[in-house]
Amino acid sequence: MQRIAFKMKLHKGFEAEYKKRHDALWPELHDLLKQTGIEDYSIFLDERNGDLFGYLCITDDNARDELPKHPVMQRWWNYMKDIMETNADASPVSIPLKEIFYMP
Repeated sequence: MQRIAFKMKLHKGFEAEYKKRHDALWPELHDLLKQTGIEDYSIFLDERNGDLFGYLCITDDNARDELPKHPVMQRWWNYMKDIMETNADASPVSIPLKEIFYMP
């Protein structure tokens, strides 16, 4: 199992909306993430500056590479693009973080 951490950026003033949308995560997106082998997925917010810190475990990193091609994932990105920093394809700007310490 591979642990992955990344950060994203939320637009100021959209903290409650971001939480609301994730509290009502679409069942088809939840299923897609599980089918892709994603487990133990959390997103944390730094309320001082809108930084989002994501952490997940995945059983097959190659399967994760297929997510951007899936229509449900593309719809979710389009749904979220008005409240966070995104790329031209509506995917969130996501900066991978390097693990430097782990204590199992």
